[in-house]
Amino acid sequence: MTLVPYIPATGKPESKRPTLPRTALASLAIAFAALTGCGYHVAGHGDMLPKTVKTIAIPAFGNLTARYKLARLLPSDIDREMLSRTRYKIVADPNQADAVLTGTLHNFAAYPTISAGGRSTTVEAVVTLQITLTNRATGAILFTRAGAEFRERYEISIDPKAYFDESGTAMERLSRSVAKSVVSAILENF
Repeated sequence: MTLVPYIPATGKPESKRPTLPRTALASLAIAFAALTGCGYHVAGHGDMLPKTVKTIAIPAFGNLTARYKLARLLPSDIDREMLSRTRYKIVADPNQADAVLTGTLHNFAAYPTISAGGRSTTVEAVVTLQITLTNRATGAILFTRAGAEFRERYEISIDPKAYFDESGTAMERLSRSVAKSVVSAILENF
């Protein structure tokens, strides 16, 4: 048995694959080049800091709240996030760094948000920070965010006998979440 190609009523054999005219191909190539060269990039992969910045110092954060744990956790979590996502070297001494990231914890509040039977079951922690990245040599501010607000929810037990204070682990989660957001904002200059 042999296969015979289908020939439509026009009398011409059908092409096996469609072809685009050369002008259409040229137009597609120009459109592709224009779209790829217009400055769009995948979020989280930008680096808006000057090329002269190779080292960053992250000293202890200031704390204007009664919560000490979060202010203590933030610098080390931001340090880890910077190391894992960027090419920068983190140094301990601000005098040896090209840039210095400073921060102050301005406000901390925890509010019950969901209740069952007259008892709160969920708490939402809200923290407000001031963060500034400064070029040490020139004094130029490379990034600043005043009043940056971050939130974290955590559950509390309804049964007083089974009560477990999860606020400590919630502060650890909040610190890691803030670190990711801060590093992304610095890299993208948002």
